[in-house]
Amino acid sequence: MWYYCYVLESTIDKTTYIGSTDNLKKRLKEHNGGKTKSIRHKIPMKLVYCEAYRSKALAIKRERFLKKNSAAKKELFSRIFDE
Repeated sequence: MWYYCYVLESTIDKTTYIGSTDNLKKRLKEHNGGKTKSIRHKIPMKLVYCEAYRSKALAIKRERFLKKNSAAKKELFSRIFDE
């Protein structure tokens, strides 16, 4: 089984959301269905990036690292968005 760390972008205001899951399709559907309170007002969201991991722990570790480390997040976003 694969686990994913992913980045979503709001098509409304271009803000981003970082998360992790074992089912990207289902999770994106949940986000766009308004099931995530913190970004409900920013839907629709689109998947702009994901990384695959063999363990849930690694995917969560990467998610937390990106959320806490602004330099790493900035570097990743520069690759994703060609900033």
